[in-house]
Amino acid sequence: MKEIINDWKLMLLMSFTLGLTPFLPEPHIVGKIRWIMGGANGMQLMDCGDFLMHGTPWILLIRIGILKLIKRA
Repeated sequence: MKEIINDWKLMLLMSFTLGLTPFLPEPHIVGKIRWIMGGANGMQLMDCGDFLMHGTPWILLIRIGILKLIKRA
């Protein structure tokens, strides 16, 4: 499991597929972020789970980037 969440290539692929689908009319995660930034009015538990599902690859990718920067410094 440790190898999977630390594989930046896999996380990049997951971010651009699972993290952005559906692509039209706008990436799903972008709509969820706008909804949360607007106060999350009417957001239900299913919407929170949906946000976590689409956001997790991005969070893991950012985490890998930060760890690589710390390791380099």
